[in-house]
Amino acid sequence: MSTITEGYLDHPVFALVSETARDLGVRAFVIGGYVRDCFLGRPNTDIDIVVEGSGIALAQAVAAKTKAKVSVFRSFGTAMLKYHGMEVEFVGARKESYHRESRKPIVEDGTLEEDQLRRDFTINAMAFSLQEEDYGALVDPFGGIRDLAAGIIRTPLEPEQTYSDDPLRMLRAIRFATRLSTRERTFTIVPESLAAMKAMAPRLQILSKERIVEELNKMLLTERPSQAFFLLEETGLLKEFLPELSRLRGVETVDGKGHKENFSHSLQVVDNVVRFEAEAGKDPNLWLHWAALLHDIGKPQSKRYVPGQGWTFHGHEVIGARMVPRIFQALKMPLNEKMKYVQKLVGLHLRPIALVDDEVTDSAVRRLLFDAGDDIDDLMLLCNADITSKNPAKVERLRRNFELVKAKMEEVEAKDSIRNWKNPITGDYIMQLFGLEPCNTIGQLKEMVKNAILDGEIPYDFASADAFMRACAAEMGLFPVDSSLRSE
Repeated sequence: MSTITEGYLDHPVFALVSETARDLGVRAFVIGGYVRDCFLGRPNTDIDIVVEGSGIALAQAVAAKTKAKVSVFRSFGTAMLKYHGMEVEFVGARKESYHRESRKPIVEDGTLEEDQLRRDFTINAMAFSLQEEDYGALVDPFGGIRDLAAGIIRTPLEPEQTYSDDPLRMLRAIRFATRLSTRERTFTIVPESLAAMKAMAPRLQILSKERIVEELNKMLLTERPSQAFFLLEETGLLKEFLPELSRLRGVETVDGKGHKENFSHSLQVVDNVVRFEAEAGKDPNLWLHWAALLHDIGKPQSKRYVPGQGWTFHGHEVIGARMVPRIFQALKMPLNEKMKYVQKLVGLHLRPIALVDDEVTDSAVRRLLFDAGDDIDDLMLLCNADITSKNPAKVERLRRNFELVKAKMEEVEAKDSIRNWKNPITGDYIMQLFGLEPCNTIGQLKEMVKNAILDGEIPYDFASADAFMRACAAEMGLFPVDSSLRSE
């Protein structure tokens, strides 16, 4: 593990805060994530300053010297300013107590150690002194540096008290364990904390769904989200807010035949998506990660055992797509285009895989391109991530075939521009041609034209679409109201 290096307090803001605190006769300390990340060698531009006194007064005094704009949040007793690329938040040292029915604390002025004691984890309770006499000294009463070196997530208080006071800290423990883990070392939560989480999982019910989702989103944007969701399942937290995902866990066996363990498979797909994005140089797409997490959510409802054939999950993509709005609504997540994007990818995630197994026809590719639209690239990344097996040869074979599908898609797209497809025949044109009022017939004729183009029966141009539509209309007993147009 990297150790702290010379220069960690060289940024001018620290000397400025130190000098201003001395002038005001108060003691100030850097605390929390910035201190932790110094020891981990991670960049961090967010600085938390805790003051044995008024954090707002110190922030305003610093702002007066720097001409920086200060934002004051009196209801929280905090203030924030930006200085030379750093975002600095000031708060007075405090101690807290809680009512069992709420995670909102009763706050009183306190000492530095009382403030450290109320922090969530020992690794987030370390502080650097900004006093002139011991500038830069580490203040670590709970052994945070030891826990950081050991890769341990531990609470300063007994975990039952910490998690009872604020149940969100159970999710934060899992999030920090996941975010701080690397390929070289995995951060772990101490056994007594895991036991407390299992016992206190129902305490999550006092949290707003928005706060829970905020933590889930942060977990999904880590390098290995699976670590977080395995811990959520192990501790029983997952079923408190996302039982549909928890139900994927386990393998049922009939006649000696078991199916894939769909919970771990889903998490592997999420990890694959994260890895593929990184390899392609793409920014992480949170909603693509949600689609990966939920892509098999319909499998428990569709699971069937067929003697002589084994386990089937026919239609799970359709069931899953129907479940997405309910899940988003229950979690108070947005029901706008973000939800529709996740729903679309869940509903379409088998289509490219089916093309891998079957003969790749232009018609099938056109329909896939049409249905996916501008989300086709994300869908293909998801489907590639969904190719998992313990048999490396099988994975390699499927991925080779998958590349053939992608090549075919590029060929069809270049030829037909289906991604930007628009029906050459409009509803207004049909109404004017046949003298119709708005009715189902108009939609039927447009659908016939669309299917004929996507199936390759007619070229993608107005003249061909018009002739085909008129022929279909004639079979329905419809003819142009202007007889001069009948021979067009």
